[in-house]
Amino acid sequence: MRYDLEHHIDDYALRLARPADIDGARKVMLDTFYNEFGHGYRPEWHADVIDIEGAYLRNPRHALFVAVRGGEVTATTAVRANGPSSPPHPQWLADRYPSGETAQFFRVYVAREHRRHGLARALVAMACDFVAATPGFSSIYLHTNPAIEGAEPFWRSVAKEIHDARGDGQHSPVIHFEIQIPR
Repeated sequence: MRYDLEHHIDDYALRLARPADIDGARKVMLDTFYNEFGHGYRPEWHADVIDIEGAYLRNPRHALFVAVRGGEVTATTAVRANGPSSPPHPQWLADRYPSGETAQFFRVYVAREHRRHGLARALVAMACDFVAATPGFSSIYLHTNPAIEGAEPFWRSVAKEIHDARGDGQHSPVIHFEIQIPR
């Protein structure tokens, strides 16, 4: 699935985000923070959500993909050229996935009423193709909150677990994954 083309699943259009998609993408992200994660917007974690254009549309090594139906953004997937931070994640992970060389996936969110259409899987495939076509990346990294319904099984179906930090008492209780860069 080429990242630079618009794709369709049923009546959803999947594409690189456009300026007209920013408000809808932000709504999906904020709804996820408040309704799924339960912690709401946190400026120390979510600055990219306020400045989506600067974070994703103006940086050639970053990207935001969206699924749109009837003019409404229903799902998002983002790529940034930076590795995990330590803290809250283990230092060995930050060393293994250095910023600049690592494509980190963020904001893989599907609005609840639009789930089970294959949107996340298709957007992740587009993001992988973007990484493959962008020079300088040596790995794809992500972490997920396994407490969120469906997150862990989804990522296990497309990625390889690197580290499960649940219960270690020292770090964010997430599962860290890596995805093979398509060649």
